[in-house]
Amino acid sequence: MPRPQVYDRDAMLDAAEELAVVGGAKAVTIRAVSDRAGISNGAIYHAFGSRGGLVGRAWVRAARRFLALQQHAVDAEDQPVRAVIAAADAPAVFSERYPSSARLLLGTRREELIGQAPADVQAELRALDTDLRDLLIGLSIAMWDRKDAASVALIEDCVVGLPTGLMLRRPMPPTDDARRRLAAAVQAILSTR
Repeated sequence: MPRPQVYDRDAMLDAAEELAVVGGAKAVTIRAVSDRAGISNGAIYHAFGSRGGLVGRAWVRAARRFLALQQHAVDAEDQPVRAVIAAADAPAVFSERYPSSARLLLGTRREELIGQAPADVQAELRALDTDLRDLLIGLSIAMWDRKDAASVALIEDCVVGLPTGLMLRRPMPPTDDARRRLAAAVQAILSTR
């Protein structure tokens, strides 16, 4: 009996990611992914169920990579201010390590890619949102032993708002100068509390 052919899901996700980064969400079709990955349309449908499942999984994979890298950076620091700076710098590190995933995650609106994602992908996205919220709360507790909305919002400004404003609207990966300015801005904001 012939063995069933096993396809590399990551190759399919890589192809979807590259297509989305170059041509936007509409460029990610089953046929285009099939052509780019050298895998049959049927194998893609078997692996992901639909175009929405494929695109949603590509976004989820990029988000998981990013949050794992960000959490690792935070965990590596022993001082709360340094941990917040590391979390804010995570997009720069992510763009160096996973350039295509970074361009997908940080440069494409989530709604463009996951609007037709199946329920299981939507559930994973909610779990990712919870993981990010937990990271922000953990940083707030480490900084001030508080987890009230205002304290967590300040951490979110440092970890999400500042990197978006200083780094993500410019070419990726960010320059060392942009990263230094980001660290100084985070430190200045944290010192005002």
